[in-house]
Amino acid sequence: MKMTGGCYCGDVRYEADGEALMKVQCHCRECQHISGGGANLIVGVAEAGMKYTKGAPAQFTRDDIDAAVTREFCGRCGTPILTRVPQNPGAVFVKVGSMDRPEDFGGPDVAIHTDDKYDFHVIGDGVMQFPKLPPM
Repeated sequence: MKMTGGCYCGDVRYEADGEALMKVQCHCRECQHISGGGANLIVGVAEAGMKYTKGAPAQFTRDDIDAAVTREFCGRCGTPILTRVPQNPGAVFVKVGSMDRPEDFGGPDVAIHTDDKYDFHVIGDGVMQFPKLPPM
């Protein structure tokens, strides 16, 4: 899967090449904050196949929780680009909304942290669901 994408204002651009490691719909409360209230749609790809082709993202990592993720986003317009998860070294999790062709995502294979979802969050038929993170 070859992906290109970037932020809303165009200051940050990326490309990623390689098979999707996972296609996820995350309902955790942190993702709800980042997405503006909905689930977060992400595609996991090998970090080695991901590179920024224009600009550099800003980063944020909470310092008040253990094993906090690092979020990368445009420092100008705020568009979320990807997440780096310490428990998944060698992978990055690209936000589907930042992709040039979100339709290439094709939908999630799994919904996680469903114990945090609200009734207005919709999970498609046939999507595996886990109340927390599934066993790796």
